Amino acid sequence: MLELKINGGTYEVDPPVGQTLAETLRGDLGLTGTKVACGEGHCGACTVQLDGVPALSCITLVHTVGEREVTTIEGLRDHPLVDAFVRADALQCGFCTPGQIVSAAALVEAEPELTAERVRHAMAGNLCRCGAYPRIEEAILSWRD
Repeated sequence: MLELKINGGTYEVDPPVGQTLAETLRGDLGLTGTKVACGEGHCGACTVQLDGVPALSCITLVHTVGEREVTTIEGLRDHPLVDAFVRADALQCGFCTPGQIVSAAALVEAEPELTAERVRHAMAGNLCRCGAYPRIEEAILSWRD
């Protein structure tokens, strides 16, 4: 049995060896906000935070999480970035949005004063097939408004 700290709660799971954090979150715990697209750690759709640092849950084995606090999009539902993404119309299909917001939340926590260049660099690992990058950048830069 593993004990996981997720979004401020504690969960016990008994995953098979080799199961990813994304599979555990979605399949075992029903936290389906975390999306899996590429399954290889290239697109960022599966991004969660481990102790406040973005991590790709599709390539993170759940047995390696240990005592770290996992934060998913469900744990950020009241974060002002969610409203900023809506105000900036920073989503189209919405599939990448959870990973985008999770990454952006870690960024604004680590660096309260951001530039457009810094946002672009920090968010480069989160792909958006709809091409909403300018609006995603706008949402991140205006999240406090």
